[in-house]
Amino acid sequence: MANYKIIFTGPVGAGKTTAISVLSDVPMVTTDELASDMTKDRKSQTTVAMDYGIMQLAGEERIHLYGTPGQERFDFMWDILTQGGLGLVLLIDNSRIEPFRDLHFFLDAFKDFIGCTAVSIGITRMDEKSTPTIGDYQRELSALGWSTLPLLEVDARKKGDVSLLVQSLLYSLDPTLAN
Repeated sequence: MANYKIIFTGPVGAGKTTAISVLSDVPMVTTDELASDMTKDRKSQTTVAMDYGIMQLAGEERIHLYGTPGQERFDFMWDILTQGGLGLVLLIDNSRIEPFRDLHFFLDAFKDFIGCTAVSIGITRMDEKSTPTIGDYQRELSALGWSTLPLLEVDARKKGDVSLLVQSLLYSLDPTLAN
């Protein structure tokens, strides 16, 4: 039986828990608690350790899905969760005040892991705020030297969108999967 591990990260409210819940073929494990900091302005509960789900693949293969907490104060979990990971799915909430700052922060925070694996980026909540555009994000990534990263507009509530984001990560790890 082959087991793989993909990590979902991003700021609070970007859709990590939701994305894992739509992909998981088993009941998801969450560590949500009442928000006690500025997070409570965005949502009532927040992940404090991790989210966990499993995608069943053909045969006995599985992808274990881990979601990190979005707050920097829980960053000790980021290193723990990335150990043995295949790659990273970065979700950025376009409705936040400074989504490019979030993009820079998470790319920098996970740069060592990304350097050994791969990352795909999903921009969420574009239905709530249409700017910056995907083109703006692509230009920002190019300016940072990350011009070849998979970048998609996604709705974390839609299994097809999140699945495409995971597939883009897998294809960037092994381009022969596309054939």
